[in-house]
Amino acid sequence: MRVAWLKDLRMADLERVGGKNASLGEMMHALAATGIRVPGGFATTAQAFREFLSANGLDERIEQRLRSLEPKDLTALAAVGAEIRAWILKAPFPADFEREIKSYYQELEDKTSGAISFAVRSSATAEDLPEASFAGQQE
Repeated sequence: MRVAWLKDLRMADLERVGGKNASLGEMMHALAATGIRVPGGFATTAQAFREFLSANGLDERIEQRLRSLEPKDLTALAAVGAEIRAWILKAPFPADFEREIKSYYQELEDKTSGAISFAVRSSATAEDLPEASFAGQQE
């Protein structure tokens, strides 16, 4: 599954959708009985990202580019990071994944009579783990 409704997510889904998304799902579930509404939405999964990279040949390209990189060379890290971001931004979404996202978006729009505002947020699968705190550092 590449896309999931936030309302269906729990903390057990952290590795699949990241900390923010899992926490939002948990919050929606916990507050539903109290009448407190949390705006709905959907999340794309880590699997979707892996498929996106693979479909564009970026998984191997990124791995190869990182293989010879010296982690202590901050200038090189920044340059390679910029290079990889550029590859990702230029890569097209696989058509079936694009249709899936549009379908979820359309369903949200239908529920709100077309008056929809949304935010796109990153939610890395390791950002909220105590041994791997990267909040705000990932793009």
